[in-house]
Amino acid sequence: MLVKLLLALVLPALLVILFTRVTYNLYVGTCLAVVLLAGSLYKGHGNEWYVILIDIVSLVIGFWYAKRMVKKFR
Repeated sequence: MLVKLLLALVLPALLVILFTRVTYNLYVGTCLAVVLLAGSLYKGHGNEWYVILIDIVSLVIGFWYAKRMVKKFR
């Protein structure tokens, strides 16, 4: 259970940052990360409400960091 919580805290933010770096677009990177997480939730890998909440918070943190990163490069 602890591993699932740690992955929910770190993985969505890293996905947003990675996809933003690969696509050079903040919104496309965020959408790809949301679609990937929605697929994993559909398969049943995050069936507790607090894991889903931590995923959403991590997505927001990743979006914020990627936004700062994109602004820094321009």
